[in-house]
Amino acid sequence: MSGKPKLHYFNGRGRMETIRWLLAAAGVEFEECFLETKDDLKKLQKEGSLLFQQVPMVEIDGMKMVQTRAIMNYIATKHNLYGKDLKERALIDMYVEGIIDLNELLMVYVFQPADKKEQHFANIVDKATNRYFPVYEKVLKDHGHDFLVGNQFSRADVQLLETLLMAEECKPDILAKFPLLQSFKARISNIPTIKKFLQPGSQRKPPTDEKDVPKVMKIFY
Repeated sequence: MSGKPKLHYFNGRGRMETIRWLLAAAGVEFEECFLETKDDLKKLQKEGSLLFQQVPMVEIDGMKMVQTRAIMNYIATKHNLYGKDLKERALIDMYVEGIIDLNELLMVYVFQPADKKEQHFANIVDKATNRYFPVYEKVLKDHGHDFLVGNQFSRADVQLLETLLMAEECKPDILAKFPLLQSFKARISNIPTIKKFLQPGSQRKPPTDEKDVPKVMKIFY
């Protein structure tokens, strides 16, 4: 039952990256088993390791967990990153769902066909700066604490930081009009476990780029 969690996915960000962030934020060491071919995926499927025939899959506490949100909920609950009561958890869930929506837009950008990339980029910038970032800027202003919910570090802080950094990779000045998000980014980046994860040589994955797309397609399609 003990031992490090084992993450089964390709060697890239995708839907596993937020899981890596949460484990790292909680100070949990983990191992990774990278899928490199379609046969690697089929092997897991044939073994019955994938409940819905899909990865991410995380071996943790004697379970083979699938479904990204279920895995994240488990890690956040186990490591006290999910608020102190039901109301805080509800706020965290609302904030996280918005973050996931934006994260999804950022994640799929590199997979867009060439003739759709410009339109998709414009959509990312529009949604980030007009729908999502103003909400979190206002939450920080109204709440008046260092963290999004209550007065303690939660998965909402982790997931917002991850997505802010992804957005800046896409457009470096995207936070220009959001001073509270800029200071939030600096503050949360300085939490020791996060700071360690942001160092070169950690298990954080680099941005997915054009050359990674065929590798990913080869495994899943």
